[in-house]
Amino acid sequence: MISVIVPVYNEADNVVALYEQAVVVLQKLEQPWELIFINDGSTDGSQERLEELAARDPCVKVIKFCRNFGQTAAMMAGVDYAEGHIIIPMDGDMQNDPEDIPRLLDKLEQGFDVVSGWRQDRKDSPIKRNFVSRVANRMISSISGVHLHDYGCSLKAYRKDVIKGVRLYGEMHRFIPIYASWFGARIAEIPVLHHPRQNGVSKYGLGRIVKVILDLMVVNFLSKYAGKPMYLFGAAGLFILLISLLTGGWAVYLKLVEGVSFISTPLPLLVVMTGVTGFMCILMGLLAELLIRTYYEAQGKSVYLVGKTLNIKTRCATRAARCVESSDL
Repeated sequence: MISVIVPVYNEADNVVALYEQAVVVLQKLEQPWELIFINDGSTDGSQERLEELAARDPCVKVIKFCRNFGQTAAMMAGVDYAEGHIIIPMDGDMQNDPEDIPRLLDKLEQGFDVVSGWRQDRKDSPIKRNFVSRVANRMISSISGVHLHDYGCSLKAYRKDVIKGVRLYGEMHRFIPIYASWFGARIAEIPVLHHPRQNGVSKYGLGRIVKVILDLMVVNFLSKYAGKPMYLFGAAGLFILLISLLTGGWAVYLKLVEGVSFISTPLPLLVVMTGVTGFMCILMGLLAELLIRTYYEAQGKSVYLVGKTLNIKTRCATRAARCVESSDL
């Protein structure tokens, strides 16, 4: 089954037209499908339109949030409620084109686990949206090591088994391909269509840049140090302690050789501050190690992922019989 997930926030003028376009495409596929709309606290009548669609078509499912939780939460709700083996999220503003869905599925059938859309001819503001997006995409690709041209494109296709264990917070829905790559997913990217917004108002602004940068820092930390946080905090602590040691040596040199009193320089204060900070970093690393062990052991989580096994549960009767025969002799 294919599950198409559509977060909706004040898109009353778009949801019916989007449904009609999506159904035409989905009905041509030789697979069962469902269309899941997540109403993310809309206040413009979107819920009424969605209820009408759900009453008309049993393949339409509607999830209504009590208030606005954001696009990431809406994506997670769609994944949690989806019954399909393939997840295809898309925006509810009709800028994504449902005609690209078969192309995403064809690419997925070539052995990929994630297929990301790339809005090559993007119909948005050249400076406010397009330029900033290009800079952000290059930064995300260079830091994460997963090279995509368009992380912000919602139109993607995922095999559900590579994202079913992913939990997202903040504005991290755009980083799902990075999380999937941690599970060994094969990722591809194809150009997709992008249309100018005809109805409604864009909910994206320059304020999201700061959120993206902060979320990227979290993703980078989790990718490198989630299993061993002591490597980060301990290295920082040792480096700061080295600064404290060098500063203390300098202060002693000035006192013994140059005759400069300790109280006439800020070096002793710097020694104390860096020394305390260094020890605190090391202690934070130890506490983080305790939390990591609690996280894995309390929930029975494994520190590794198994892709395939052979003959693990098979009992070798022939070898056992040979062992018995040998002992009898």
